[in-house]
Amino acid sequence: MTDPIDDFAREFKAEIDAAVASGAFTPYPSSEFTRIVLEQTSEAGVFDNPIHLMQEGVFLRGRYAISGYSLSDEEDRLVMFTTLYRGDLPPEEVALTDLQNAAELAARFLWYSAKGLHERIEPSNTDASDLARRLADLYARIEHLRIVVLTDGRVGARSVKLDPRDGTPVEVELLGIERLQRILGDGISRDDIVVDVQQAGFEALPCLDCGYEGDYRAFLTAIPGPLLSDVYERYGTRLLEFNVRAFLGVRGRKSVNAGLRQTLRDEPQHFLAYNNGIVATVDGIDFGTGPAATSIVCLRGLQIVNGGQTTASIHRASRVDKVDVGAVRVPAKIILVVKEDDLTRMVTSISRSANSQNTVQPADFSANDPFHVQLEQLAANTWLPSGTERWFYERARGSYGAAESKAALSARERAKFKRETPKERTVSKTDLAKALNAWGGFPHHVSFGGQKNFQLFMQRLRETRPDGDMPDASFFRRAIAVTIVMRTLQKIVRRRGFPAYQANIVAYVLGWLGLLYGRTFDYERVWSTQAVSVELSRILDDWSVKADELLRASARSKMPTEWAKKQDCWEEFQAERPELPHPAPPELGSAATDDGEVLFETAESQTDPRILALREVAPDTWSAAADWAKGRRSLLAGAAAAAAMSRYASGGWAREPSSKEADLALDLLRRFREAAEGVPATRRRASTSPGATG
Repeated sequence: MTDPIDDFAREFKAEIDAAVASGAFTPYPSSEFTRIVLEQTSEAGVFDNPIHLMQEGVFLRGRYAISGYSLSDEEDRLVMFTTLYRGDLPPEEVALTDLQNAAELAARFLWYSAKGLHERIEPSNTDASDLARRLADLYARIEHLRIVVLTDGRVGARSVKLDPRDGTPVEVELLGIERLQRILGDGISRDDIVVDVQQAGFEALPCLDCGYEGDYRAFLTAIPGPLLSDVYERYGTRLLEFNVRAFLGVRGRKSVNAGLRQTLRDEPQHFLAYNNGIVATVDGIDFGTGPAATSIVCLRGLQIVNGGQTTASIHRASRVDKVDVGAVRVPAKIILVVKEDDLTRMVTSISRSANSQNTVQPADFSANDPFHVQLEQLAANTWLPSGTERWFYERARGSYGAAESKAALSARERAKFKRETPKERTVSKTDLAKALNAWGGFPHHVSFGGQKNFQLFMQRLRETRPDGDMPDASFFRRAIAVTIVMRTLQKIVRRRGFPAYQANIVAYVLGWLGLLYGRTFDYERVWSTQAVSVELSRILDDWSVKADELLRASARSKMPTEWAKKQDCWEEFQAERPELPHPAPPELGSAATDDGEVLFETAESQTDPRILALREVAPDTWSAAADWAKGRRSLLAGAAAAAAMSRYASGGWAREPSSKEADLALDLLRRFREAAEGVPATRRRASTSPGATG
């Protein structure tokens, strides 16, 4: 019997070699290995929006080397990636000294950045110099440095030790081929969540065995707040794979989470008494020995089924609000499910029964949400025009592999499955969320990375489909058409060889296309051909260059990756929307969809009443307002906005204004109408002053 790790390593190396040979990426296997690992672990929720950036050099007579990074939203937690790629088959053991040296070289990038590394990096390498400059500015704020060593070799340990520098603790994580096979090959993420209580610096958790030994066992304990915060910091939303809700936020005095925050801040010692605590499932528990036999020392495969709000609130209070949670104890019921087959059923029952903090809506579930279940069924029953192939919707991560394994019981069935649903026609729920969010006017959400974008997508789904409308075959075909455009764009951007920000460029170009032509796009043409036209590919290529230039220019002194997450960034892109050549590509002509329905309403048209107000004004009125304002220097910006509204209105509002354009146009329209009615200028000025009631 072959070793599954060796099999995975062989397939992974073939994927890397194919990517290098295609010329679509970089000619370096090490870089391709890093790119693929960061992309796939990000999709799996292992890392939060990692950025691929290969950089090495010498500074102050010392070497440094990184292959990527990830910076927390609060900019106080930094992850640096470094890569040891060997290409050996079968994979060999990597020496611990090599792993430690690689971790040290990555840590030096931060230390050297504080000493002016950006001044020594070649000016042409703007991405690395931007990062070094940003880290120099943030150096005093960074409270935790995490080094992740990526390697295709076997790794016996989970970590090596690096000493802190300038008071900043350093944590090293080793991600070898064994863990990659578990995370990416088998699609099993729970096995990789290990909470070693004592190794984390805490005493074993005293617990009470509830005495039931049927299809599960139950234990009661209290978890220290700092330990729960640290675990959430490391694993993030992977802890909440089975949780029914995303973090709901802490704003508003009536918010449950606001109450949690108040208790954490003012009465941390009473948290145990006031809070209902958490309910979690585990795949395994290790207990202490001797007198500590009733204490928990390790939890494996931890999943917080109920209490995600509590966990995220404690983490936020500790990391963002800087609250001391040392006195906090969180009551916890730990469920050890004996049979793996019973886990999903039991988790769903626990979620529905135990959750009393906020009402649980059916749409609060992710993989089991009816929307995604319906998409899975549509994928299975919607055939391409050829009638011999279809797409596979990966509702739950790893489900394609499970279906392939099921079909592999016979050679004939395996060949049939691969012929009908080739892997290149597989789309995951996080991938689909990226395509639809970008297309619908939310490329800044996509820039947050796969997991957070998916949460925002689900929230938007509830807002745009409040009655729980289910997708139909038409929706599915359109969604796949947008996915095809996104994947075409990804190939174009990779072929262009942009040194960084490729994911942001893809999101914003797709956002441009959806904003300008989402209503008239010929989705059925793309579905039928399963490709985009040569003409559209050329436009996407041209727009990607413009998007790269605009992203860097509009970011100014900010890191482009952080700037891309802002609504303001998207508004600047809307103000600089590109023009189409004539004639337009066939997908962007006048061939409107069957009933003029859009796949998703754009961000502005769905939620912004200003857009609706603009549409009620006739094109001639906008032209007259623009002409009236042209002779007034103070109104030139408004005149330009009004002229743009005239063009948009004449074109049936296939294009929509940015928020800035909408404000300027509406303000000018009000002034124009008041002037026509003979309203004195002094009164007009008063009506625009702060606090005026009109």
